[in-house]
Order: sequence, then C-alpha cells, then structure tokens
Amino acid sequence: MNGSTPTPTTTRRFTLDGSDALEARLAEICERVAAGVRKTVPAGELEAIVLGGGYGRGQGGVLKSETGDAPYNDLEFYVFVRGNTVLNDRRHRAALTALGEVLSPEAGLHVEFKIISAEKLRGDRVTMFSYDLVAGHRVVFGDEKIFTGCEHHLAAEKIPMHEATRLLLNRCTGLLFAEARLRKLALNPDDVDFIGRNVAKAQLAFGDVALVVFGEYHGSVIERRARLEKLAPAGAPVWLADARARHTAGVQFKLYPYRKPPTGSNLRAKHAEVVAFAEKVWLWLENRRLKQNFASVRDYVLDGGNKCPETSATKNWLINMRTFGWRAILRPAFDRYPRERLLCALPLLLWHASEVGAGDPGLRLRAQLNSNETDWPGLVADYTKLWQRYS
Repeated sequence: MNGSTPTPTTTRRFTLDGSDALEARLAEICERVAAGVRKTVPAGELEAIVLGGGYGRGQGGVLKSETGDAPYNDLEFYVFVRGNTVLNDRRHRAALTALGEVLSPEAGLHVEFKIISAEKLRGDRVTMFSYDLVAGHRVVFGDEKIFTGCEHHLAAEKIPMHEATRLLLNRCTGLLFAEARLRKLALNPDDVDFIGRNVAKAQLAFGDVALVVFGEYHGSVIERRARLEKLAPAGAPVWLADARARHTAGVQFKLYPYRKPPTGSNLRAKHAEVVAFAEKVWLWLENRRLKQNFASVRDYVLDGGNKCPETSATKNWLINMRTFGWRAILRPAFDRYPRERLLCALPLLLWHASEVGAGDPGLRLRAQLNSNETDWPGLVADYTKLWQRYS
C-alpha cells in the first residue's frame, strides 16, 4: 500500500489549520457533551465518549466568515456503553436524542450521538465506518485505550466492496434529495447550502469508491487524495482520471466548505453533470461487485438477482417481518436484505425519473418501496422512510 498506515490514536486538533478560537469553541462543545452524557448514562455503564467524523480525525471543515473561522460539519459522538448494544440503545436513545436537540442550537451545528459497544467492535469485521472511527478519533471522556483489541479494523484492504456500494448509495441519495430541492420554484440559502454540500460529498465519494475497490483507502482525506493521484491498477475504470479532479474538489470543500456557490456557477447544471457521472460509477462498481455485465442501470434494476449476497437469508427473513409485517413472507424476495430495495429504487428515481409512474420500472419501484404512490415526490418520500432505516 502507498503512504502511511494509520494507528488508533486520539487527535490533538479538530481542524488542520482553523483558528485558535475555533479550536477552543469545539473543545468547549466537547466538554458540554461529556457533561451531558455523563448525566444521562450511569457511570458504571459508560466506558468512553469519542468524537468521530472529520473533527474527530483532525480534518474538520473550517467555514470562513466575516466574524472568523466557524465549524461546518456535524459533530458525531460515539457513546461506548458496556453490555448489549441493542438493549442499551433502547434504554438511552431517547435521552441522548433529547440531549442532542438541546446542545445543537448552543453549538451552532448538529450534534449527533450513536451508542456503541467496545466489546462488540472488537469482534466485528472491518467496515468503512469501523475503519474511519478506529483510525482517527478524539476521546473526549473515558478510557483513552478504548480501541485496544480493534487493530484489525485498520486493515483498509479488507474493507469489503459492498461497503463502497453503501457509500455510493448514500452519496447518490444525497443527490436525489438535492434534486428534490432543485425542483422548488425558488431556492433559499439553506437549499443552496444543502445542494452544494451534497454535490461536493458525491464528488469526494467517486474517488473513495475506487480507493476502496483497489484496497488503497485511508482515513486522512489528504492521504486519500495523494493515493488517488498515484492509483493505476489493472482494470482501472475509464472514468478514473475524471474522478481525480472531482475528488480534489471534494477534499477542498470538506476542509474549507462554503455556503454559497462560487460566483458565476450554475448549481443546477453542476448537479445534473455530477448525477450523470455518478451513473457511470454506479454501473462500473455494481458490475464489478456482483460479477455481472449490466449494460445500463435500468437493466441492473430490473434484474432479479440478489444485490446483497453477503447477507444471511434467515436474518433477512426476520428483518423483513419486523419491517413490513407478516405479509412480507407473501412477497417475492422476502429473504433479501431491505437495502436491496434501496439499490433498486434509487437508480430509477435519480436517473430514470420519467419512468417511475408506469411500465415495468414503475411497477418494480413501487414493489421495492411497498408504495402506492405514482408520482416522483410521493415515491421519494417513501424511499426516504426506508433509507432512514437501512442506509
């Protein structure tokens, strides 16, 4: 592998070069978070509170403003609680959600909590999430060695290809939600910010997909950019050179975001161009992952093959029963993981929107979403509900 190999260490800064005032502000937010969580989770259960995401890795976004540097990205805190994660989530989820709602306005950005178990993490297989968290984080309370025994999560070359698919699914979903806002008669500043942010995140993801597939992913966006520039594997996609420039733009936005598009830029045209490029990446990735040769994403959607073969049919049956009720066993593919529904629905909504109301694509889409809607906005709403559970 190229470049450095990360080790599980706590970062000393939240940003690469943000002002001292910004660093102090983020440190103060972390102190408030730690105090709030400690009042919520009993001391005997709480192992640690860890900041993940860009700020946890020391590469959080720095928004330049007239009043100085400001934070931009969400703050993702992982609350390590002893015991069963499912039970702990049921016990503490509501209180932590309420805490986040209180802290978010004070912080000026969204504060999010996720409950996690160190013991479970030690036994889990590597994913993009686990790799990113273990490779770069900031322990704001508790055991500084909370990730001892999790070193196997640093093997980026072992991140499975379906994790790249999951990343692309989520980034293309962001493009879908941006499309919904672009269909409004007039855009407000929040719309412009949302659309620009999701376009930039997709641009970054295109290169990251290639890095995951070829075993060169890294926790640092700076290192990823360097690796992508040097990447020249056998079987490289034809769009790789284009993805490099897009990835560089995505890295720049991640480190130095802005709320308004650059002067003279056409946000609608840029979104449409990125959506078109995303279709190329999607088709290449899924053909490679599933060992198929689909000529189009339409063919991919209408094909009945299992798109989540890494999952357990028995577990999927139980998950579908819990999600859709006992009638799920009467439907085709009841033993498929629900994310397959998203993988089939998104390409139609994003790249074949004109076909969602009728014909085979429309029937396929409504079946996947368990929906009676026939228009694009209604189908996107039903897609959103499912995506929020199985993204």
